[in-house]
Amino acid sequence: MAKTLELEFVTEFGKPARLSVENPKEPIEEAVVKAAMEEIIASGVFTSTNGNFASVKGARVIDRNVTEYEIV
Repeated sequence: MAKTLELEFVTEFGKPARLSVENPKEPIEEAVVKAAMEEIIASGVFTSTNGNFASVKGARVIDRNVTEYEIV
């Protein structure tokens, strides 16, 4: 089972932007995620083709099950 924490931002031009974190530390605390996202925005380290990150839109965990089959 693979989990991804997807952080959703709004850019300075009002466009969406996302960052994904593979295998996030659990349990995921909303307040900690929000604070980290605000720090990301304040640092200005990340940007997208739609501009700099300007505000927090949301976050979600994507839980994915993968079953591999060996075909011989």
